[in-house]
Amino acid sequence: MASHLIDMQGIVKTYRMGPEAIQVLKGIDFKVDRGEFVSITGPSGSGKSTLLHLLGCLSSPTAGAYHLDGVDVFGASDRVLSNMRANHIGFVFQTFNLLNTLNVYENIELPFLYRKTSREHARQSVLAAIDRVGLSHRLGHKPAELSGGEMQRTAIARALCIDPKILLADEPTGNLDSKMGQEILALFRDLHRSGATIVMVSHDPEVVSHTKRVLHMKDGRLAPTG
Repeated sequence: MASHLIDMQGIVKTYRMGPEAIQVLKGIDFKVDRGEFVSITGPSGSGKSTLLHLLGCLSSPTAGAYHLDGVDVFGASDRVLSNMRANHIGFVFQTFNLLNTLNVYENIELPFLYRKTSREHARQSVLAAIDRVGLSHRLGHKPAELSGGEMQRTAIARALCIDPKILLADEPTGNLDSKMGQEILALFRDLHRSGATIVMVSHDPEVVSHTKRVLHMKDGRLAPTG
């Protein structure tokens, strides 16, 4: 077993806009142990979401190394990366990303379309995730019939149902009012206490104050707060 669940070293990400090269990440070193609850904060444009996309195997760096549970992510094949995204990484986004034509159960079941598992195992996993986020009474409701907090709970259950090694959250309370935001943060704290590994990006100091370790990103560099 790898000593760190996440181990990033010297991560550089550069985008080209015509003849100009724009360096968004400038040598990031980042390690996360199993069971940690870590937040990354900083102003808009500082590179937070870019880093989260790299953590989630959604893009590749210009330079550097990334090992997720001992697997060399940047040296992996497309098939291995697809397997990691489908089976080991849970994503929660600000905009929920629910399908309006599907009900709560069907939205949470979506990850199993990409996994080789029995229908009964999928059903049990979905129901367990729904119970975990407190939505058992809303199984047949579609997104238009839910509050913002309930939509985000649905998105979190969708991420949890695959039993991921890590949960990545990008501004998970950004589209919620303060009361619903507090409910979602309480849910994340409960998930952390039950052993979940969480990395959350937010620009809101109130949100990041609920995490156990806070890192600040500025101008493409990462450092502890304080």
